[in-house]
Amino acid sequence: MLSYINGKYLPKEEITISPDDRGFLFADGLYEVIRSYDGRLFQFQEHMARLNYGARQLRFNVTEFDSLLDVAENLIDQNGLKEGDALIYIQVTRGVAPRLHKFPPAETPLTVYATPRPFTPRRDELENGIGVLFVPDVRWARCDIKQVGLLPNVLAHQRAVESGAAEAVFVRDGAITEGTHSNVFAVISGQVITPPRTNYILGGITRRVVLRLCKELNFPFAERALFEHEARRADELFIAGTTVEITPVVKVDDQEVGSGRPGILTRRLQEAFEKFKGKQR
Repeated sequence: MLSYINGKYLPKEEITISPDDRGFLFADGLYEVIRSYDGRLFQFQEHMARLNYGARQLRFNVTEFDSLLDVAENLIDQNGLKEGDALIYIQVTRGVAPRLHKFPPAETPLTVYATPRPFTPRRDELENGIGVLFVPDVRWARCDIKQVGLLPNVLAHQRAVESGAAEAVFVRDGAITEGTHSNVFAVISGQVITPPRTNYILGGITRRVVLRLCKELNFPFAERALFEHEARRADELFIAGTTVEITPVVKVDDQEVGSGRPGILTRRLQEAFEKFKGKQR
């Protein structure tokens, strides 16, 4: 698989990262995962806007990465990924420098890495729904930055997998924040509810699309605190994200959500999302 590193295209197995890279030493880096449908990158500029935001928050010496569009498109083309689904992973770190907590000199080049891979959607989960596990949110207070330090997410997700669930959903002070790799939505009395954008959740790209679709479909929706006790009694639940798209949630821990089947509003949003994807091609 041909990948990209610091201005060069190389076979992935030939790429090396310095042990002094700050992404390796401090998780001092950012990342994005971008979906490609039949060779067309989905919401690429929105992903880059979030990457640029993170670079400003971390005070990188470069804070604009829109030029990576050419890199991403070239990776799709050169790796024969113009048919079917694929993912492009992009990671940017503060670069290579001696291991000191302070920032390296301002002229230190960033490490910029990108690699593609084919992706197979989980059609059974999209159709039949998934179970999730509610877990305490013990992450740091800047979850709005898509930063590579994901150990709490990894541990929570593994806990979910070991319990037979497909995703873990974080709960902080009695309120839902987000999943380990997704945003969370509930349908309560006909209204679609999702937690508001704060420093405790990531501004998901698919989350934004879902809210846009709710508006277009005239679905009542609100960005407000969603409490755990509400989510457990919701008529419908679903998660949204780059890899999961809009996936129904039919079980929380060992308790069924609503009828135990994907709900009507979730289904209509899935259908609208499919049409929206088609318009992006």
